[in-house]
Amino acid sequence: QVQLVESGGGLVEAGGSLRLSCAASGGTFNRYAMGWFRQAPGKEREFVATISRSGSRTSYADSVKGRFTISRDNAKNTVYLQMNSLNAENTAVYYCAAAIGLTDWHVPVSRGAYAYWGQGTQVTVSS
Repeated sequence: QVQLVESGGGLVEAGGSLRLSCAASGGTFNRYAMGWFRQAPGKEREFVATISRSGSRTSYADSVKGRFTISRDNAKNTVYLQMNSLNAENTAVYYCAAAIGLTDWHVPVSRGAYAYWGQGTQVTVSS
């Protein structure tokens, strides 16, 4: 069983930056593709970014390309989401997730590909 714990959320002014972290335990971290999703009030949970097992491949939602960066440190069992130039539309609960059984080529963007989820961390951007 894989446990995921997000941290780093908070309140930030528009134009500011935050870095989210997600620490994994209970499994072999470098065997999982990792993703970040978010859910705003009244909306569906949506894909933000994903990174392959080794970190060699990434994929982003169009809305965050050029502003957000996903990375991972397999020695620390941690995945990160650096978020720059934040705006009010980025306000949401951010979740990290782990996808198992994939090759290093895969960077899954669908929620259904992910078997394990964290509890989420709130990001609020004030305008």
